[in-house]
Amino acid sequence: MNILWLQSGGCGGCTMSLLCAESPGVFDLLRGAGLSFLWHPSLSVETGGQVRRMLAAIEAGEQSLDILCIEGSILRGPNGTGKYHMLAGTGRSMLHWVQALAPKAQYVVAVGTCATYGGVTSAGENPADAVGVQYDGGHRGGALSASFLSGAGLPVINVAGCPTHPDWVTETLMLIKSGAMTAQALDGYARPRFYADHLVHHGCPKNEFYEYKASATELSEIGCMMEHLGCIGTQAVGDCNIRSWNGEGSCTRAGYPCINCTAPEFEEPGHGFTETPKFAGIPVGLPTDMPKAWFMALASLSKAATPERIGRNAVADRITVPPTLRGPKK
Repeated sequence: MNILWLQSGGCGGCTMSLLCAESPGVFDLLRGAGLSFLWHPSLSVETGGQVRRMLAAIEAGEQSLDILCIEGSILRGPNGTGKYHMLAGTGRSMLHWVQALAPKAQYVVAVGTCATYGGVTSAGENPADAVGVQYDGGHRGGALSASFLSGAGLPVINVAGCPTHPDWVTETLMLIKSGAMTAQALDGYARPRFYADHLVHHGCPKNEFYEYKASATELSEIGCMMEHLGCIGTQAVGDCNIRSWNGEGSCTRAGYPCINCTAPEFEEPGHGFTETPKFAGIPVGLPTDMPKAWFMALASLSKAATPERIGRNAVADRITVPPTLRGPKK
């Protein structure tokens, strides 16, 4: 199967992330699976007339297109013309190329949150009218219509994340190649369920602190960041702490709160990323599926039962109180 990769309005960070795929690397993995790039603007050697002829051949139906990957948001401005982002040398906007090529593809994959929902490039007043490939924020209908289906009968597959995890991209491509990417494999925002059925909270190294609501008050401290520092890993989808980055990393492992970058409109939470909005001292955003009354009761009991070790370590920048040594059973 072949892949055409277009880069639209964004920073290129998802391609940079993809290149960090390990064991195997992205090129060995794709080659071994029988996947190859028709063209990628950062990785391919073809340029100029070669690329223009290839795009024209796909549009005319003379060249088959299996997978169209789009990275970055689509700029519809000004006034729906898309002319804020012209595809160099073609005289046509990226908006028009996406609309022309997407119906030719068997699968369309939006790579990263800019491509899926608009992302950071759509923040603020959004004068460029940046949108996702098939979503405008949390609403269907972006560069492509809400009813768009690819040749395989699927909506745009939204591999959200800012940047997206390299394994999320490669596993999506592998599922497509194996024929296992179906409508049932996508969640309500068209994200692949193999990672979207997890919460960032799963596997978080701060879970012991979360259980006792032993909270950090500053970023340098190792306690749970939900209560005071804006972490919403208990609400955000992603297996970031199970399938760690580069074998060991994640936002919360590095001591920074999860900001829910896999979700539509994460870029404008209405408050600072390291602030937890509260009402009457209770976090407004509670863990997924937890009623407020239960949270209040459990939080009260947890805080009352917090061991001294956990309470003191939570507001330190490293472990200051080790676990109590236990002798062997007699």
